[in-house]
Amino acid sequence: MTDARDSVSFLLGHAPREIRGADPTMTVLEWLRGKAGLCGTKEGCAEGDCGACTVVLAETVGAGLRYRAMNACILFLPALDGKQLITVEHLAERALHPVQQAMVTYHASQCGFCTPGFVMAMFAAAHTAPVVDRGAVDTLLAGNLCRCTGYRSIADATLDVCAAPVDDQFTEAEATTLAVLAALPKGPLALRHGGRRFWAPDSLATLAALVEAYPEAVILAGGTDVVLWVTKQFRELDAVIAIGGVAELRELTTDGGVLRIGAGVCYTDAMAVLAGLHPALGELVRRIGSVQVRNSGTIGGNIANGSPIGDMPPALMALGARLVLRRGVVTRELPIEDFFLAYRHTALAPGEFIERMDIPILLEGAVLAVNKVSKRPDQDISAVCGAFMVVIADGWVADIRIAYGGMAGVPARAPAAEQALLGRPWNEATIRGAMAAIEEDFSPLSDMRASAAYRATVARNLLLKLYLDHAA
Repeated sequence: MTDARDSVSFLLGHAPREIRGADPTMTVLEWLRGKAGLCGTKEGCAEGDCGACTVVLAETVGAGLRYRAMNACILFLPALDGKQLITVEHLAERALHPVQQAMVTYHASQCGFCTPGFVMAMFAAAHTAPVVDRGAVDTLLAGNLCRCTGYRSIADATLDVCAAPVDDQFTEAEATTLAVLAALPKGPLALRHGGRRFWAPDSLATLAALVEAYPEAVILAGGTDVVLWVTKQFRELDAVIAIGGVAELRELTTDGGVLRIGAGVCYTDAMAVLAGLHPALGELVRRIGSVQVRNSGTIGGNIANGSPIGDMPPALMALGARLVLRRGVVTRELPIEDFFLAYRHTALAPGEFIERMDIPILLEGAVLAVNKVSKRPDQDISAVCGAFMVVIADGWVADIRIAYGGMAGVPARAPAAEQALLGRPWNEATIRGAMAAIEEDFSPLSDMRASAAYRATVARNLLLKLYLDHAA
């Protein structure tokens, strides 16, 4: 990339900043606390679970600014490029921000460690969409943990201040902020730090050429998994290629009965469309991580990391989704169930990456059910995730697709159970036979989340639940 820039440019509050020569795998949290001296952003879990490090990124979308809460601990520094970074220090530049004042009014802070993260999550919501009931509060703040208060006072403050869009110094300065963001340097990034290299291309063609030229490079999407390799496993990433700046990978379109989701589309942007495709998908996405995680994490990244407990692959298998893989100028397609070969091992060839997911829109009469079983309803990893697509015609099973996560080293279909149902009457006796057939499909393992016996029982019972919910 001959036209690439070697520095990261952004707004810190309202002040333009340019960073050159920094380690591109440094987190935003580390930079804020260790380099910028802004210590209001706290380090709690350092893996995107507790929300103490929540900051807000504002970026130009259309004619205005879009504010999103992010976990600074799972963001690499180059993710700031072209955006406005807002921390808790920037809210009270003149007086307490309305969100901060609400926390004071409702006595919603005790030790104060988690408070900046709550404030920033609430600040983003106050600039995004009204929060009108306790359910919305629970969803909004699922990614922010507090050991002191019991949450009621925080929820009351949130309902008060986030019921309508807030008018603050940021809305007053929006025109100026948009102008300053527009004046920031544009184009792809090519960063170096010691022996490390970091690229952020801005076109699909450039991305494909880079991945082909550097097949050993780590492809970075949302970073909710990859950043932990650095912060938790202490791995050194010598070459990283970030896809966030590639507009083609952020496209979400419908074409000929197929929903096409680019590999760079984050969960937040896909959530409403998937919920429109089927409510079960919307609820599944709502339970993936937190608002902060969904603002960063991508469906393509969830698939590419090859995790056996990723929540989206079983649902996509049940829907008959196909992946479009690209290497250079050549693309190929394959069913998503053929992508996962073994634990953390996928069908991606050297120099190849996921370009998009093609998801067939459900035909009339088809039923989709997705059930995630975990110890907590929010912010938890699945013990078992079961997804089912069934078509019943005149009381007989005309089509069936069953997929599970957490039951093997990869997310996988259940062919024996499917065959026990296909072409047979839709009744409890048939379902019981299919439940027994699941034992032919999987031999689950025991681990910290569930025993093998528990997983086997849950997998069978989810199939029975499918029938009981849709017996008519």
